[in-house]
Amino acid sequence: MTSEFPVMTLKAIGVVRNGFHEPPTPRSDWDKVTSEIVIDESLTEALDGIEEFSHIIVLFWLHRSREKELSLKQRPMGEKDRPLRGLFALRTPNRPNPIGKTTARLLERRGNILRVEGLDALDGSPVIDIKPYLPGYDAADATVPAWIIHD
Repeated sequence: MTSEFPVMTLKAIGVVRNGFHEPPTPRSDWDKVTSEIVIDESLTEALDGIEEFSHIIVLFWLHRSREKELSLKQRPMGEKDRPLRGLFALRTPNRPNPIGKTTARLLERRGNILRVEGLDALDGSPVIDIKPYLPGYDAADATVPAWIIHD
């Protein structure tokens, strides 16, 4: 990468706990997984009001992503019958900065712990940030290319 871009330092605000050290099979089973996000106790007050939302956006570090050489072109879901696409057009964990993003259902808040459903993060994933999901603001009339649809 070009040295003209700044180097950034991130500090985790919490960690994911769910007992999954490998993705479930099939991957669509992530929708059924319940996880706890344990937030740094010094940030507990920053969660005030989050329980009023049905969904939250969770940004997390894909700490188990171990791609040795970054491939700028990859196949969606690693499937050989799919066309090569640039990694920024995919949700692959093999990225220059392995950051994951999921909109998860917020089930409960207990102090500094958020219980969520549908978070596709492995146990121990560092959480970078949490934002409330705002319908109409976070979703619009989106379209996707035909190659992304999987039967």
